[in-house]
Amino acid sequence: MTLNTEQKSNIVSSFKRHDGDTGSPEVQVALITKRIDYLAEHFRTHKKDHHSRRGLLKLVSQRRGLLQYLKKLDIERYRKLVQQLELRK
Repeated sequence: MTLNTEQKSNIVSSFKRHDGDTGSPEVQVALITKRIDYLAEHFRTHKKDHHSRRGLLKLVSQRRGLLQYLKKLDIERYRKLVQQLELRK
């Protein structure tokens, strides 16, 4: 599943740090989290889809790396991001 343009722009506008920001760790983590949520829902229906499960594991690993980077870079930005992601669920 890919996010449509409207969904992606909503997420980017919610997590951007400045105008034109699409590559900050906050935005990347938010987009990856949305894809992970979709795949988790997908696996409730398709339990034996092991090819997509591998993609899910790669996404989780990528998100974990970005979160570790952000935590090392600026702990306050990390805490704010985690709090925002929890509120969106």
